Amino acid sequence: MNGTNGSGDVEMLREDIRQARADLGETVQALAAKADVKARMRASAEHTKERALAQVRGNPVPWAAMAAGAAAAIIVLMMIQRRRG
Repeated sequence: MNGTNGSGDVEMLREDIRQARADLGETVQALAAKADVKARMRASAEHTKERALAQVRGNPVPWAAMAAGAAAAIIVLMMIQRRRG
């Protein structure tokens, strides 16, 4: 020993332990967030929905035309199905 009482070393060790616990806690939280697939999928779906809504709001005409075309196609398919049946 170097003749000191070692209290500085103990405090340094305690601070290291505090820091290690904080780091470990952050790591555990990050891993838990990555493991929560359901929450990640919800967030991804929400992000995709927001992007789609922004595109529709930005230029609604093509989307309305696509919706009208899809509706017309469904009606035609239903009419063909009824004639066959």
